[in-house]
Amino acid sequence: MNGAETNAVGKVLIDRAAIARRVAELGREITAAYRGEPLVALSVLKGSFVFAADLLRAIDTPLAVEFIGLRSYFGSRTQTSGVVEITQDVKYPLGGRHVLVIEDIVDTGLTLDYLMKNLATRNPLSIKIAALLHKPSRAIKPIPIDFLGFEIPDAFVVGYGLDFDGRYRNLPHIAVLEPDDAQLGLFPPR
Repeated sequence: MNGAETNAVGKVLIDRAAIARRVAELGREITAAYRGEPLVALSVLKGSFVFAADLLRAIDTPLAVEFIGLRSYFGSRTQTSGVVEITQDVKYPLGGRHVLVIEDIVDTGLTLDYLMKNLATRNPLSIKIAALLHKPSRAIKPIPIDFLGFEIPDAFVVGYGLDFDGRYRNLPHIAVLEPDDAQLGLFPPR
């Protein structure tokens, strides 16, 4: 992690080089865990799409890729609503296959708890989680993360797929969104 750099959206928490190194390591770990097994990589939209794209290229075993859309943040809120909504469901059958859920961040655990229970009804061989980030201090529902990128402090972060009100997903690093950023005009109204 590199907290010394800054950008227009706040302090860089994890730079692009550290992300790239850790994603490559996770790819090797996942390859070793699933080699030769029937695997479906399930990217949780929208936040995990950048992480999932890089991680999938680092996994060296045949797999199918699926997407599921979940939402628990609405509009410009920085706190979860606690209500999980499926906005796009899986099209590929999961029964008889191992499922690797790829998530951007595990915060309270409420969203992943809901998803894990939902996926279990689809009869997969197993369900494991690969998460880029984890905020253990915010956990309400403890979730076992099988492949973890980074533990981070309780801060609202953007970049590398994570957003604030639909913006900043394209940052190549993870940055802490400071409350004053909105007052500086960095979040113009849509």
